[in-house]
Amino acid sequence: MRVTLFYAAAILLCTACAPSQPTTKDVSVDNSVDSSVENSDEGAVSASIASWLDKSALEQAQAIAEGELSSEALVQGYLARIEKLDGDVNSILALNPNAIEEAKAADLARKNRMRKGPLFGLPVLLKDNIETSELPTTAGAMALVNNDTKRDAPIVARLKAAGAIVLGKTNLSEWANFRSESSISGWSAVGGLTRNPHMLSRSACGSSSGSGAAMALRLASFAVGTETNGSIICPSSMNGIVGFKPTVGLLSRTHIVPISYTQDTAGPMTANVNDAWLMASVMAGVDPKDSATKDATTHMLSAPQQSMLATDLKGVRVGVVRYRQGDNPHVLSTYEKALSSLTAAGAELVEISEFKQPESFWADSYQVLLSEFHYTLNEYLESSPADIPVRSLSELITYNQAITRELALFNQDIFEKAVNTDDTKSQKYTSALALVRKTARQNGIDALMAEHKVDVLVAPSNSPAFLIDGVYGDHSPMGFIGIGYLAAIAGYPHLTVPAGEVKNLPVGISFIGKQWDDEKVLRIGSIFQAKHGAYIKPGLLPSRLHNPELLEAVEGL
Repeated sequence: MRVTLFYAAAILLCTACAPSQPTTKDVSVDNSVDSSVENSDEGAVSASIASWLDKSALEQAQAIAEGELSSEALVQGYLARIEKLDGDVNSILALNPNAIEEAKAADLARKNRMRKGPLFGLPVLLKDNIETSELPTTAGAMALVNNDTKRDAPIVARLKAAGAIVLGKTNLSEWANFRSESSISGWSAVGGLTRNPHMLSRSACGSSSGSGAAMALRLASFAVGTETNGSIICPSSMNGIVGFKPTVGLLSRTHIVPISYTQDTAGPMTANVNDAWLMASVMAGVDPKDSATKDATTHMLSAPQQSMLATDLKGVRVGVVRYRQGDNPHVLSTYEKALSSLTAAGAELVEISEFKQPESFWADSYQVLLSEFHYTLNEYLESSPADIPVRSLSELITYNQAITRELALFNQDIFEKAVNTDDTKSQKYTSALALVRKTARQNGIDALMAEHKVDVLVAPSNSPAFLIDGVYGDHSPMGFIGIGYLAAIAGYPHLTVPAGEVKNLPVGISFIGKQWDDEKVLRIGSIFQAKHGAYIKPGLLPSRLHNPELLEAVEGL
């Protein structure tokens, strides 16, 4: 079994790697959109509105509150940008048909001084395994095409209560990439293939592929992803955005298509750390239906305020993880530059070169996911109020066997293993869970931070995006790097922030803390981003060889 499997919602691909009608005119798309949206079918969007599309959600919210920007104009602008830029990327699976009317209602409420919430009038994109009353929740699967539950997941209800407008659903790796060991990141039977907007022949990673690609193109104010192991962090890093996987239990998982009740969580995917911080503070809270959230109130995040933000990292000790940094010299150079920014901000760097884990760690972590997936998926399918054709994993396996599109690219061997694995009451499961949790928590992140007396651990988030490969599936030539798997299995907070680029592809740096250290991790990441300032604008290159700087080199003399 490949290590990539443990990106449990992180990695899928397609047989046709060339985008439709690739042309070099796409190479330098200007995502400030001063011309991208002006001639949309929705009507002319003024340059003054277009300039707002790339600003932070915090800036947009303030402008709406002050009457400088209307929610309707913002929604219209993003819809026009989706029409203009998303064709070859395919990050958006479905749009809310009522989004413009909801934006008009928000503007009227503001005019009547009824504006409520810190996200008032801002459009959000949801990964399509998160329920919202406006649209079906398919998890990218044909079996759930009609899974229109008319429910809002509690985190969606909290976003709406804060004033956010659901713009639509993003594509994902089908079933959050827990269907096949030879899967292709970003592909779902319902949504097709999502590509990396920096280089269309490269993977957007997953399983929150659409959310990552959409935010790289700035197709909404912010987006929501989900993670079991790498599914927020990998697509955020490979698409050049901020992704935050909170402590498991900070955010409710109710009405989200599940994999693992010990590892699953939703989280923000945004343009900057402060937007992610604001989103997390809004979505966090106790849910009586999710026992993991029972302590959420004790650890609630305060919303980011300018007066709260430190200007440096003096007194902060940062554990620099070396044992999983990989050996790609370009990635290592980017990592060193990011570390220099931390030092320049006043942080004290502490080298961490070694960590050992039991030989059975990977096999046991797979066992945990297989057992929990069978149990949690059956529970979700049985409880859906929608008219769906399957009510159990075994029925789903049979259903997929009759659908050519479902099995055209890769099989469902994870499903077949999960349906035959030991249940969550077995000794095999409980022993495996105890081993992997102790390894990741007490003997892992907790021990490393205590031994080296550090406030946070940092590492490269991952390698640059790998090629889409419909023959071999997901594979990274220089390996998958970083220690995100420890944070995922421990259920601890993990933030990735753009650190730089390697050959036109983004690379992120990870900040990882102990359980409930969410605000500390976000605060440190916010200061780092302010000091380091890496932003990698997508070029929509068909391949790296289409880079204008390289065109002369690839032509014959």
